[in-house]
Amino acid sequence: MRGILISGAVAFLFSFFATPAFIKFLARKGYGQQIRDDGPKTHHVKRGTPTMGGIVLIFATIIGYLISHLFTGAELTASGLLVIGLIVGLGLVGYLDDWLKVVKQRSLGLRAKQKLIGQAIVAGVFGVIATRFPDDLGLTPMSEYLSTVRDTSIKLGVVLVVIWAILMVLGASNGVNLTDGLDGLASGAAVMSFLAFVLIGVWKFGQRCEVAASTNCYTVRDPLDLAVLAAALAGSCAGFLWWNASPARIFMGDTGSLALGGGLAGLAMTLRTELLLIPIGGLFVIITMSVIIQTIYFKISGGKRVFKMAPLQHHFELLGWGEVTIVIRFWIIAGLSVAAGLGLFYAQWVVA
Repeated sequence: MRGILISGAVAFLFSFFATPAFIKFLARKGYGQQIRDDGPKTHHVKRGTPTMGGIVLIFATIIGYLISHLFTGAELTASGLLVIGLIVGLGLVGYLDDWLKVVKQRSLGLRAKQKLIGQAIVAGVFGVIATRFPDDLGLTPMSEYLSTVRDTSIKLGVVLVVIWAILMVLGASNGVNLTDGLDGLASGAAVMSFLAFVLIGVWKFGQRCEVAASTNCYTVRDPLDLAVLAAALAGSCAGFLWWNASPARIFMGDTGSLALGGGLAGLAMTLRTELLLIPIGGLFVIITMSVIIQTIYFKISGGKRVFKMAPLQHHFELLGWGEVTIVIRFWIIAGLSVAAGLGLFYAQWVVA
């Protein structure tokens, strides 16, 4: 448990102190955010704010995770390293997108299809590797069975597991990306979701079948190490949030949002809580659904809209809500969603 505290604290401190230095570096280089012309007019004042802050998030997470292992002497695990690989891979896709925006001085970097292909390749590689490297008990980082709060009896097989991994990563990473539209919204919600995975990892470690020989135990590989990684992710987001809160001095960019979404998906898959990611990441799901609903209705209605603008947070901006008001109220929704997810997780254990 000491490793969790060290991981979260180191990641927080690194993110908190490294971010302002990175802000100065980006400002000197002129790496500022480009703003959509068709977005809320209030966002135009944010033009030029340093972006690509996700680089700090990724480094803070890795440093917190590694230093925790250095102090505790715990071995690095295949599950933890795989999720870190997923985070870094998606971060590189996001970085390329951010870099093109800066170079071209416009709000669009990679084309949507190019970005999706990049994400799918990274997720596919993760899915293939995650079904290998069994431990002494024969457990691989990712199971071939569909999971809710634990593995179900539905066996997918390696091919479907890889496809499922791609779909989960695409959904989670793009969900966080769509949420990252207001100062502090995505980073604050991510802190809550990652803390939920810390609790789940610790609980599954204590109730794993190797030590809790009962019909209600969990067969998960490396749950405690995944909790250490989740703590590092939560700590890095919290430290970054200090500078990302309104008025933001830096944006995480696609570098950060894709990486954080990948972290959520990776933890859900390796902790055997795949479908539980829906309530735990409830805010990201709601915002993603608003975009899907807007797009489908626009096409079938001949140009009509359900919302004034999608993603959903911009709809409320155009209704006249203040940015800070929207962020706080959406954080409340995120907190309630995480609480619902943890409630479902615990309820299943009690009932079983």
